[in-house]
Amino acid sequence: QLLQKVRWLYKAAKAGHTGALDPLASGMLPLCLGEATKFSQFLLDAEKTYEVTAQLGVRTTTSDADGEVVEEKPVDVSEEQVRDACLAFLGKSKQIPSMFSALKHQGKPLYHYARQGIEIEREPRDIEVYELDVLRIELPFVEMRIKCSKGTYIRTLVEDLGLKLNIFSYTQHLRRTKIGFFEENQMTSLEKLKNSVNNNDYLISMDSMLSHMKLLTISDDDELKIRNGQSIYCDSDVQNTEIRIQNNHKNLIGIGFIKNNCISPKRLVNFKQ
Repeated sequence: QLLQKVRWLYKAAKAGHTGALDPLASGMLPLCLGEATKFSQFLLDAEKTYEVTAQLGVRTTTSDADGEVVEEKPVDVSEEQVRDACLAFLGKSKQIPSMFSALKHQGKPLYHYARQGIEIEREPRDIEVYELDVLRIELPFVEMRIKCSKGTYIRTLVEDLGLKLNIFSYTQHLRRTKIGFFEENQMTSLEKLKNSVNNNDYLISMDSMLSHMKLLTISDDDELKIRNGQSIYCDSDVQNTEIRIQNNHKNLIGIGFIKNNCISPKRLVNFKQ
């Protein structure tokens, strides 16, 4: 719904988001308009940072505050035990997604089935928690900041925290604060967009999604070749990877793949749109 409202504000022919948030959650949702939708996958695949508040000792039907309480246990654990259990999630592991996630099964999100009382078998997924900071422990509440790989479900991690401590746990509050290189202070609200005199003030260059890639400026002749689907020669110390390409006017042409000093086009911007 948010995507369609922003698309209408900008009168964009195409629009896409870069990773749904749970209804309970707040925070960052980068939206791509027009040609930027061609590069949205880079944000879908990017690492993400969340701030979460877990409540120990309670289990709900949805593993978050939107669900009904189904079981409670006394929180008879120490702060040290809680901290150790939290930090045990650092690194690589496998995680079974929640039935109340937006993960698709036969074209429909899992929560669609969960609301009908249908349980779908889910395969464990490889995830990685790069950083985990325990911000506050005030039992039964625990606040954490978690930087993780794509496909990591924080609600499931919080539920697993309760299982580690044998006292249950659910997500009381969840906010996404960072995706890739985008920081929290870059966010704006829908209301600000609606009330802005110039909505273009909130637009960010497509280049910002690709800033992790090496940038190469090519000549007009090479740009013509790339746009015609041909490979071009480039003497570079970077090989076997994607590379960002711009022309002499500093306009983004797109992404190429460089191998054996040759760049082949992979995803190009259409300047006519």
